[in-house]
Amino acid sequence: MTENAQQQQTDLPGAWNPADEEASLYQRWVDAGYFTADPTSDKPPFTVVIPPPNVTGSLHIGHAFEHTLIDAITRYHRMLGDETLYLPGMDHASIAVHALVEKQLRAEGTSRRELGREAFVERVWQWKQEHGGRILAQMKRLGEGVDWTRERFTMDDGLSKAVNTIFKKLFDDGLIYRAERLVNWSPELRSVLSDAEVKHEEVEGELVSMRYGDGENAIVVATTRMETMLGDTAVAVHPDDERYTHLIGTEVELPLTGRRIPIVADKHVDPEFGTGAVKVTPAHDPNDFEIGQRHDLPMITIMDEQGRIAGTGTEFDGMDRFEARVAVREKLREQGRIVAEKRPYLHSVGHSERSKEPIEPRLSLQWFVKVGPLAKAAGDAVRDGRVDVHPPEMEKRYFDWVDNLHDWCISRQLWWGHRIPVWYGPDGEVVCVGPDEEPPSGEGWTQDPDVLDTWFSSGLWPFSTLGWPEKTPDLTKFYPTSVLVTGYDILFFWVVRMMMFGLYATGEAPFKTIALHGMVRDQYGKKMSKTAGNGVDPIEWMDRYGTDALRFTLTRGANPGTDVPIGEEWVAGSRNFTTKLWNASKFAMMNGADANAPLPAPAELTEADRWILGRLGGVVKDVTEYLADYQFAKATDTLYQFTWTELCDWYLELSKVQVFQGDEARVTATRAVLGHVFDTVLKLLHPFIPFITEKLWTALTGRESLVIAPWPVADSSYADAVADKRIADVRKLVTEVRRFRADQGLKPSQKVAARLSGDGFAEITGHDEPIRSLVRLTRPEDGFAPSASIEVGLSTGVVTVELDLSGTIDVAAERKRLRKDLGAAEKELAQAEAKLGNQSFIDKAPEPVIGKIRARKETAVADIERINARLATLPAS
Repeated sequence: MTENAQQQQTDLPGAWNPADEEASLYQRWVDAGYFTADPTSDKPPFTVVIPPPNVTGSLHIGHAFEHTLIDAITRYHRMLGDETLYLPGMDHASIAVHALVEKQLRAEGTSRRELGREAFVERVWQWKQEHGGRILAQMKRLGEGVDWTRERFTMDDGLSKAVNTIFKKLFDDGLIYRAERLVNWSPELRSVLSDAEVKHEEVEGELVSMRYGDGENAIVVATTRMETMLGDTAVAVHPDDERYTHLIGTEVELPLTGRRIPIVADKHVDPEFGTGAVKVTPAHDPNDFEIGQRHDLPMITIMDEQGRIAGTGTEFDGMDRFEARVAVREKLREQGRIVAEKRPYLHSVGHSERSKEPIEPRLSLQWFVKVGPLAKAAGDAVRDGRVDVHPPEMEKRYFDWVDNLHDWCISRQLWWGHRIPVWYGPDGEVVCVGPDEEPPSGEGWTQDPDVLDTWFSSGLWPFSTLGWPEKTPDLTKFYPTSVLVTGYDILFFWVVRMMMFGLYATGEAPFKTIALHGMVRDQYGKKMSKTAGNGVDPIEWMDRYGTDALRFTLTRGANPGTDVPIGEEWVAGSRNFTTKLWNASKFAMMNGADANAPLPAPAELTEADRWILGRLGGVVKDVTEYLADYQFAKATDTLYQFTWTELCDWYLELSKVQVFQGDEARVTATRAVLGHVFDTVLKLLHPFIPFITEKLWTALTGRESLVIAPWPVADSSYADAVADKRIADVRKLVTEVRRFRADQGLKPSQKVAARLSGDGFAEITGHDEPIRSLVRLTRPEDGFAPSASIEVGLSTGVVTVELDLSGTIDVAAERKRLRKDLGAAEKELAQAEAKLGNQSFIDKAPEPVIGKIRARKETAVADIERINARLATLPAS
C-alpha cells in the first residue's frame, strides 16, 4: 500500500457527512479541468448537450432526475476513455421572463409598454445578470460534470447569429412564410403562445342552447362561449342528418347582429352530439376554422388583442370577453332564444401556463415554418436507422408527431427574444436580412416587431452551441452529439424541432440516440404539482440525506420511457446504502485492503475469494451492458444487491476469518482481494453516487480522482462454479442456523457449542471456521450433550447441526413469549378463515383482496406449526 493511500485512509472521518465534503470535492474537479473537453484529442468523442433550462428556473425534481441520468452516462463515458463533453447552458424563455419582469413592473406601478421596448429589454438583461441562472449553481450542487468553459445562452452573440442564419436560409428556400391562421392567443400577454405553453384543465362552465331563426327554419345550437356567436358565419349539420336535409343551403338570421348566415353540410359534425347542429365561428375555434376553410366562409375576428369585443357593431363592443359572455346570454334570454342551460358543465379549457388565463383561439397574421419537407427528413432519419429511439416502443409516438405536423407558428408578440430579421418598406417591400447583411435604410423602413418562438432557437441547440454556422473545432469534433436524454413529454416540442433543424442546417441528425425517460411522480404514482401539495424540493432532500442518496434513488427508478415514483423514505433508504458503503469500505481499509497490490492467481486464493471475484466479473459485465443500453435502474439495482448483500453481508464477514486467523500469505492475498473488489465497486458506483465514491476511492488507492479513473473491464478468469456452489451452500447453512437461533430466542452475540456433521458438511468442511464465526458456534468439548438440532439440505446433502442450549435461555420466559405469539397467529388464522368462509364477501371482494387474505391464512398456519414445533423442543418447566 502506498504511503499516500495510508495517509488518506487515516484522514477519513468516522462517518460520511455530505455537507462537509460535497462542495469542496466538486470544486476540486472543476479546478482540475476534469470536465473540460479537448477538441484536439485523438480519443473518440462522446457529446451530450443539456436540455437548456429556463433562465428563470430553479432545480425541481424533474430537472434533478434528468440531469442525474445525463451526468451518470457522461461520467461513465469519461471513465471509458472517451473525450466527453457535457455542455451546459440556458434558454432565454421569452414567455417566462416576460411574466416575471412584467409582474415586477406592475409592483412598481408601471408596465413594459410605459417603459418602451428598448428600456424593457435593458431591464430584462439587468434582471438576467442579477438573478438569472440560479439553476446553474444548483447543478453544481447536484454534482454535474459539465464543461463550464463552454456554457451557452440562447441570446448570446454566437447563438443569435445561428438563429439569424437559419431564418434567412429558410426564408430564401421558401420554407418561412407569413399568413393569417388561428393561433393560441394570450390576451394578458397580447401574444401567440406555443402549444407547449398551453395547459388544458377541466373547468366548470355552462352549456347554453340557443335558437337561431324562427318558425320552420329555426335551428338550435349549443355553446360554452356565448360571446363567440357574434362572430358566427355559418351553422353546420351532418349531410346525412335527415332532420336538417331541407335546411342545407338555406340561410338563417344570426341573432343580435342583423346578419344572415348559411346552413352548410359538413361531415365533421357529430349528429349524435346535442342537437346535431353546430355554430361555426372560424376566427375563434380550431375546428370551426377547418370548416370555414372547406366552405370558404368569412372569418370575422370579434375580439381585440386584449380579449375585448370589437368590430361587431353591437352594444357589446368594448366589453371584456367574460363580461360579454353573460351579457349576450341575458340579451338572448330577453328575446326568448335560450332553449336550455346546463350548469355546471365540465369541459376542457386551454390556459396559459404563465398567466393562468384561458387562452383565446384567434385569427392572426403570423410567421410560419413550412414543416412538410423538414418533418419528412426527421422521420426518415429514424426509419432508416441513422437515429435510434430508446426504448424502441417510443418510436410510434415519435412518428405520430413527426408524420402529422402542422406548419409551425414561430412569431411572438413579445420584446424579449430574437427579433424577426424582416424589414418592411414604404411600398410594401419585404426584405429578410442575414447576419452579415445591412438592413435597408431610409424613410419608411421598419423591422417586424415580433420575436421568434423560444423553441426556434432551442431547436438549434445541438449545433449552435458548438459554433455553427462557423466550422469550429468543437463542431468538427463533437457534432453530431451522441445521445439526447430527455422526457417523452417534449418529444414533439423540442426533439422533433432539433431533428428538423439539425438535418436541414448540417445534413446530419443532431444526435445518434434519443433516450427517452418518463416523468417523476410521487410515491403513489400521482403527478407532482404545487396545487396537489405533493411536489418536492430536491435541494431539501439533498440537505437532509446528501446528494448521492437523491441521485441513487432517482437512477434506481429510471426504467426507459416509464414514469418514476419517488418518496422521501426511498431517499432515506439510499442514504442507508451510502452509510453501509462507507462503513464497509472503512472496515476493509482498516484491515489492510490493498487496491494497489496485484491479484494472486486463482489457485492461490480461497473459494470465498474466487466466489466474490467471479461474481464481481459478472457484475462489471452486466452494469457495463446496462449503461450502454441506458438501463439505469437495472445497473443501480445490480450494484445495490451485490454491494449490500454479497460484498458487505457475506464476503466481508468471510474475509474477517481469513484476515484474523490466516497465515501471512492468506492475509496478504485477502487484503489484495478486498482492495480489488472495493476499487472496482467504487468505480462502478461512481457515475451514480460521485461524491462518496470519490472520497472513499482516493483514500483506498491514493490515486488522483475517480472522475478520470479507467472503467473496470470484466474479468472471468476467477469464475469458479465449484466455489460458487460451496459458498451458496455456506450462505444457506448460515441463514438457516441464524433463523433457528432466533426461533430459540438466542441473542445474536450469544455463543453456543455445536457439532456439524452429515454428507452435506463433507463438501464444505473447509469453511468450518467461517461458518462458526458467522453464527457464533463454538466447538464441542468433552461431555458435549446436545439439546436441540436442525437439519439443513444443501446441494450435496444434508448438514446436521446439534446444539447445546442448556443454560442459554430462560425456558419459562421463552415458553411465555411463544404462547403469546401462538395466540396471535391463531387469532389471525381465525379471522382469515372467517372472511374466506363468508360467501357474500367472496362474491363481492376483488380477487387481489381475496388473494391477500389467503396468503395471510397460509402464513398463520406456517407460524402455528413453527411455534408448536419450537414449544415441543423446550424442556419441561
